[in-house]
Amino acid sequence: MPDLPQLPEAPAPAAPAADAAGRLASWPTGMQWAALTVLSLIVAGLMEWAHLPAALLLGPMAAAIAVAVNGARAQAPDAAFLLAQGVIGCMVGANIPAGTLAGLGTDWPIFLLGVGSVICVSAGLGWVLARAQVLPGTTAVWGAFPGAASAMVLMSASYGADMRLVAVMQYLRVGMVAGSAALVTRLWVGAPEGEAAATDWFPALDLPGLGVTAGVIAVSLAATRAFRVPSGAFLLPLLITATLENSGTAEIATPPWLLAAAFAVTGWAVGLRFNRLILRHAARALPRLVLAIAGLLVLCGAFAMALAELAGIDPLTAFLATSPGGADSVAIIAASADVDVPFVMAMQTARFLAVLATGPFIARFIAARIPRAHAPGE
Repeated sequence: MPDLPQLPEAPAPAAPAADAAGRLASWPTGMQWAALTVLSLIVAGLMEWAHLPAALLLGPMAAAIAVAVNGARAQAPDAAFLLAQGVIGCMVGANIPAGTLAGLGTDWPIFLLGVGSVICVSAGLGWVLARAQVLPGTTAVWGAFPGAASAMVLMSASYGADMRLVAVMQYLRVGMVAGSAALVTRLWVGAPEGEAAATDWFPALDLPGLGVTAGVIAVSLAATRAFRVPSGAFLLPLLITATLENSGTAEIATPPWLLAAAFAVTGWAVGLRFNRLILRHAARALPRLVLAIAGLLVLCGAFAMALAELAGIDPLTAFLATSPGGADSVAIIAASADVDVPFVMAMQTARFLAVLATGPFIARFIAARIPRAHAPGE
């Protein structure tokens, strides 16, 4: 297995030995994992009940943070984290609409305006946060990128960012975007936001599809190790799966139980890296992050107005299409309103692909032009 990008481990803050160790430090590792699993199920279940976005990832991550800051020594195995990245990459690739590239070819000026404007203002937000030393350089940029939040978190560690702080900003943005999009849609059409259908967690096994999924992940991990592809454990399954699905060559299977396990492992891998020092830093930065994301939403709303005026698109469609991220939440909300859903999803997907292609370059470009700020614990 390829090596997992290592994050700097923050030292425990000065405190009496018992307090620094935490209450869980003396527990056997097996008991720590049991406590983490039970707490993850409880938190994720409550978040699902409240219809919060990304509950299957955020619940385990919140539980992992809670046990980590209380002295737990448990760490997600590198191999499990890499496999989880592969499963999520397959899931994302399978959900890239086949008509996205065709739409880009016919309406490229509209997509260029919508995608380019949001990426530029997000990169500018990352520069401001890094310049003000709210977050360290590349961490600020990856945290501000309007892509799939889990993808940005997974990729960020390969490019020198602290994925703990990236996760804080990304999922804060996801929540604020989902909330604002649902509110605007409700006020606009006078109807409640859409809700996801009940999930069949254990559908009939698709053994051929699962075999293709396993093969894609195995090939991707081997190629990542052989050619040292940055974020290859996530990106290669995404690209291979999108090609297979859209060409009709093969269909992959990522059943809900497998995705839930992958999200849980990813949440644990991020959350267990937290400690009290990094958590205090995130708490201090929170008000400025909220203000920055609110500014991003306002600017994206202005872009939506311009897009509606210049391209003749109805304003609500333009607003949902330019919402900075949270594509799954935006899709649910769009389905409940009288909007052009294919256009909304094509714009969201095109921006995600553009961030995948340009994100590493933009992050390095911005980080090289600001004074280096050390992450907590460095």
